Amino acid sequence: MSISDEDYKKVNEAINAVKDDGKAIRGLFESYYEDEIEIDWEVDAAVDALSIFSSRWTVEILATLYIAGDRRFNELRKLLRGISSRTLSDKLTRCVKTGLVDRVVETSSPVKVTYQLTEHGRDAGRLLGPLVAYMKIYQGLVIRHSV
Repeated sequence: MSISDEDYKKVNEAINAVKDDGKAIRGLFESYYEDEIEIDWEVDAAVDALSIFSSRWTVEILATLYIAGDRRFNELRKLLRGISSRTLSDKLTRCVKTGLVDRVVETSSPVKVTYQLTEHGRDAGRLLGPLVAYMKIYQGLVIRHSV
């Protein structure tokens, strides 16, 4: 993707703001340690925070719901190239259990089930957005062009 130089600068400024905020948050957490930093706790917290997104298909499901909006099971399966029905069902169940996705059942005839991101799921998507943008730029998938 080629974007204008002005928009490229805006994306980089937003990424830098997130990095600065991350550094500030990190500093706040560190200020609460009386002695040494509890490395085990810090690493475990990072692993827990990112573990849901490291599972194959979970990121794809969350990104699809974030970008395409609420979807029924078969709509999701068609949008997610190569996923089996069983895997999609298992991953959706996990996303519901972790509070990232809601399974909304309409008791009409026939019963209609829709999957949608929770507020937590939308917030996680928004927080991942700068990381995704950073990786797109780093990998050369987004370049700037002069107008």
